[in-house]
Amino acid sequence: MAMRIAAVAAGSFALALVAASVARPAQAQESALDIVQQMEELTRGSTQVATYRLIIVRPDWERTLQFDTWSEGTHRSFIRITAPAKERGVSFLKIGREMWQYVPRISRIIKLPPSMMMQSWMGSGFTNDDLARESSLVRDYEHTLAATIDTLGGRAYHLSLVTRPEAPVAWARVEFWVRTDDYVPLKAEFFNERNERVRTLTYSDIRTIGGRTIPVRMELVEDRWPDRKTVMIVDETRFDVPIGDDIFTQSNLRRRR
Repeated sequence: MAMRIAAVAAGSFALALVAASVARPAQAQESALDIVQQMEELTRGSTQVATYRLIIVRPDWERTLQFDTWSEGTHRSFIRITAPAKERGVSFLKIGREMWQYVPRISRIIKLPPSMMMQSWMGSGFTNDDLARESSLVRDYEHTLAATIDTLGGRAYHLSLVTRPEAPVAWARVEFWVRTDDYVPLKAEFFNERNERVRTLTYSDIRTIGGRTIPVRMELVEDRWPDRKTVMIVDETRFDVPIGDDIFTQSNLRRRR
């Protein structure tokens, strides 16, 4: 769900796209579920406070958003845009499966229906779900380890994630490539129910930040618009830090910082 982020998430725009602070070495006997749990813990943590930049690139224009995010697993998240001035103060709160948006221009809090979770976040390629982090790769998918392969990013697990029938997510399937030695995600491809690839999320610029080795750049390209892209960059992040309950409140939506 202000670029001092979270999708959180992508993303999560965004780009999405997370129980040890230091991942243990990958073991040959690990199941696909084990690998996904390690990846999600590495990139999410139990809590996260972060600052992000979101760069929306179109053939004839480009714009950048900055925002701050606070998240607690997949249950609670808060996002506040800090730049540019036109969008400054626009905020999002997600608790469970409920989400609200505050628009300073009209001084109004709007409740977003579940149907809007897969809508574009602030005109980017990431969705509200990517940024608010409602869905969970562990909880909402069945997992299969398809192969272990060599990639430009290193040795990687190729995982196939098929959506559980009851899960409230838009994708029928997600293909993930995850580095074997530290569970760092390298790439994800998202497919619809017709088995058509809809978008590709590429992770890069892997470095140590917030005490963890994670990708700080996520680039999202949608297949129907290959000349467009959305880039999410982590500028600052901290994991597993206390977050006050007052952050995840509707009154905080109106608060100026």
